[in-house]
Amino acid sequence: MFQKIIEIKNALNTRFFEREREVEALLIALLARQHLLLIGPAGTAKSALSAELAKIVQGANYFQWLLTRFSTPEELFGPLSLKELEKGVYKRNTAGKMPEAHIVFLDEIFKSNSAILNSLLTLINERVFYNNGTPVQTPLMTIVGASNEYPEEGEGLEALFDRFLLRCEVDYIVDDQCFISMLKGTRANQAMPSITLDELRQFQFYADMVDIPDEVYQTLATIRRKLRDEGIRPSDRRFRQSLRLLQAKALIEQRQTVELKDILILSHALWETVDQKEIVSGIVKENAQDRITTELERIEAESTDILAAVRENGSTDAGLEATQKLKALEAQLKRLSAEHSDRKAEILPLLKKVMERKRFVTETILGV
Repeated sequence: MFQKIIEIKNALNTRFFEREREVEALLIALLARQHLLLIGPAGTAKSALSAELAKIVQGANYFQWLLTRFSTPEELFGPLSLKELEKGVYKRNTAGKMPEAHIVFLDEIFKSNSAILNSLLTLINERVFYNNGTPVQTPLMTIVGASNEYPEEGEGLEALFDRFLLRCEVDYIVDDQCFISMLKGTRANQAMPSITLDELRQFQFYADMVDIPDEVYQTLATIRRKLRDEGIRPSDRRFRQSLRLLQAKALIEQRQTVELKDILILSHALWETVDQKEIVSGIVKENAQDRITTELERIEAESTDILAAVRENGSTDAGLEATQKLKALEAQLKRLSAEHSDRKAEILPLLKKVMERKRFVTETILGV
């Protein structure tokens, strides 16, 4: 029955070029009932991706707003009811506004001002909106916040930033062919799958039921200890909330048990400041990946750097050096393939890529 989630993931990946990571993060946030922050320049499909997902969930109320420093509470939470105001009651009419939405997209979220910040924080964290002092439970599942930049220290937005469990950076399309296809709009009219709001709630329930083995808990404790050694201290609450991300990740992979590799998603959740990102990512990968996966990532990154360097230099000496380095990586991959035949499905595609890069250097740079 989880095939619908896979269909939605594949359809969004087809519609939006080079957004696989963001699509997965968005689905995980929705299934886990957590919030996602997208950081990147304007024109990188942040709002389009959120709006498309909201269309897929039939029956879901969707609210989208661009915040400025002059935004007022009325814009997000609704105007005061004139009828109630005549009685001396300060009650807002929330119809069509954020307190009645299941999925919310707030653009330039760090432009939030003090007039709306307290109500926004309460709604995000507790799913409660205080209307005339009366707490009203909201149907909110997920807020997708977007910004062109991170908040600066001293702006009083640390609490708002902390409310977003998942944080992803978004950039422009890199691959030329994907860029051309985007310009042509070759996938714009593709039919999209859909699920009902009740089906989504059922998926969320199943995500909550995904089993987390003791091995995962022990690994999280190890990651926490290693992060503390680096002076990085995610809160106990953030670790606790992160369990839902792991469960949602497993469900998307059509599993009913969390595996160690699911912990990789926490490289987008456990850092507190931008300068901690790389350290957190390294510690998470070190503990969530087996040796083979880590080695394959290292080889791919190294081959990419070699290719970039030789393209920039372009000399015969650089080409010869690059060829020797790529040959060494090729030999390492062949040795891994021979020693770990059960992992050939992962190793051979990378071996092919490295060999193609070596061929490119010998033909283009060396003219052989």
